[in-house]
Amino acid sequence: MDVIEFFELSAGKWFSQRTVHNLNSGELQAGKSDLKIEMLTANDAAVVKLCQQHSTNPDSTGLRGVRISWDGVPDRNQAKQVGSTILAIVPNPENPSEGKVLQAKGNTRYVMGGDDVLTLITESDTVRAEERLWYLIPNLRLRTSVVKQADGTEQASFCSEIRMGGSPKS
Repeated sequence: MDVIEFFELSAGKWFSQRTVHNLNSGELQAGKSDLKIEMLTANDAAVVKLCQQHSTNPDSTGLRGVRISWDGVPDRNQAKQVGSTILAIVPNPENPSEGKVLQAKGNTRYVMGGDDVLTLITESDTVRAEERLWYLIPNLRLRTSVVKQADGTEQASFCSEIRMGGSPKS
């Protein structure tokens, strides 16, 4: 599976349950949310705008957009969060199993493994995050992440996501 096929399989409505463990303090958080993932074409206005912000040609070979919307509670002690973001998936033409994921903030790259596990790596001066996503079956997706901040704070999380609507690419 290539990265575009991975995201196409993600299209639909999902129920997500997440546990976050602060590795320094031992604090645990448990949250849940509804996700909606939509594939966008490279000429979608939001994708074009994002590409312009990153000085990337939206006509790049294989480029696709993704809109992710969420509605949920990150932890039982926190207020509900609703939002959305746009991603532009930019495969490396010389090695399509690697590339960039453009987003409004942050610099992310991806590696699509031969085992169909997608790894997203975000790095800045203040944080390094590595997230791995894979499917057990088309309607059950798992995610793990490790986030290390410059101040020494480290978090690990686990998510299970169950498709609630929409259908995987046939």
